[in-house]
This record gives sequence, structure tokens and C-alpha cells, in this order.
Amino acid sequence: MRTKQEEKASSVKKSLSLKTLTKSSVWDVQENDIFRMWESASKDAEIRENLRRYTDIIRSAFMIEELTETEKDAAKKKYVKQGYKVGQIRIDDQTKVTWAIKKRPIMRVTDLTYENIRHISAAKLIEVLDRNFGGGWDSLSQSIQDIIESGFDISTTTLPKDRLHKPGGMYEKKVADGFEVLEVEKGSWVEAIFAKQKPEAEKPRLKLQSEKYLDSDDEEGELPIDDYRNHDEEDEEPEEPLSFDDDEITEENYRTTFEIETDPSEEANGLEEYEDD
Repeated sequence: MRTKQEEKASSVKKSLSLKTLTKSSVWDVQENDIFRMWESASKDAEIRENLRRYTDIIRSAFMIEELTETEKDAAKKKYVKQGYKVGQIRIDDQTKVTWAIKKRPIMRVTDLTYENIRHISAAKLIEVLDRNFGGGWDSLSQSIQDIIESGFDISTTTLPKDRLHKPGGMYEKKVADGFEVLEVEKGSWVEAIFAKQKPEAEKPRLKLQSEKYLDSDDEEGELPIDDYRNHDEEDEEPEEPLSFDDDEITEENYRTTFEIETDPSEEANGLEEYEDD
């Protein structure tokens, strides 16, 4: 059975093309997908004019070795043995080059980036942390912690070994809630690091203009003259005070203040103090 992340990656791959590839989404594809997308876009003039750009995007997630004609056959065996996929990409109608490409492995915490952190599972993160840990969560640099927490909910607890797995405790509740756990022994104590992938929240759209500007007849982006006015440099004539029409006041738009009643005994005490003085 495929995980949600695998299903998401499969869906993303179907909708991706070389022109829509980004340094984040490129982590969702594999070596064969790169060759397929390049073949589909080989006749696109825009891609030919921006080869450097698309190659840089691919290189952010893949190691690429270009094989020359003289070394192609011998080198192909070497790279295939190392886990590379070898294939040809078309540069133009007359030119083809042979690439050996391999997805960059995420083995150490220093391999984690803001671009790839949402493309690994919590189990993979725990594996990476386990390979690099020694001093626990606080031993990681702040920059690495920030990267991890941009994609995962992280919490920690440090308890004596015999209390960590206490029934009904934090460990049991976190595991039941879907968190992956890494245990780091610290003498007779154990630090437990809990990790769970954050749901991707839709970014709110910023409303750059108020409705009165959008509804006005002014040209787009042009504010009414009054809004540019510097109120520190008003005309010499004083403004007329604001006036209100009693007929316009309703229960909905009328506000009043309210008084806080004081304790009579407190008032009495206060008077007695003045009298004593």
C-alpha cells in the first residue's frame, strides 16, 4: 500500500513538465522522469534558449555527469553500478548529449533544505537524525532546526529510562497521534524526539488595495488625490469641526461608555482616610 506522500508524488509527477519544474517540485520526480520530461520538451524553443536555467533546477536535486562519446561505453557501466541512470537528452535537432544522473541522497542533517524538507517522510527524517545525533535535539544548529520545523511538528521530552514508556504518558500519546520517535540515550535518561509531518496550509492572498480604491473609477494603482495629502502641511484655514446628525444615530452605530460601580464600603473607607488626615 502506498503512503500519502507516495500518492502525492505520483500525482505531482503526472502534472509536471520541464517548464513547470521548480527547485522544490523537482524532489518529487526520479531519474527516468527527467529523461521523459526532457524528451517531451526537446522541440520547445523557450527551453533551448534557457538550458542553463532548467539544468540548474535539475542539478539542485540530482547529480549530473555528462559523458563524452569517447568514454561513454566504459563510463556507463561505472555510473550504472553506482546507481545512476544513463540516457540521452536532445539539445537541438542535431545535438544529443549523454547524461548519467542520480537523485541526491538525503543522508545527513546538512543535506536538508527548505526545498526538500517537505518531500521526505517523518520516518525518513528520524532515520537522518539517528544517523547524525549524539547530543540530542539541542545539538543541532538553529538553522537546521528551522528547516526541520518548517516541514514537521517537533517536540521533545527527557525522562528516566523506566518512566519514558509509562502507560498513558507523553510517549504513548504521541505515537497514537501518528508521531515518529527517536530515542537518544543520555546515561540513565532518554531524550525522545517526536516528529510528524505538518499539513500543507494554503497561503492566504494579500489584499493590497482597499475596496474603495478597487471600486473607484481611478486608473489601476492610482490613489485618490486626498490620500497623497500630507496632513502635517494643512491649509492655514482650520477645518470645520465634525458634526453629527441626530437622525443618523441608531442603536447599531451608537456606542456609550459604562460606569463601573464601586463598593460603597470602599468609598466610605476612602472618606474616612481623608477625614483622618
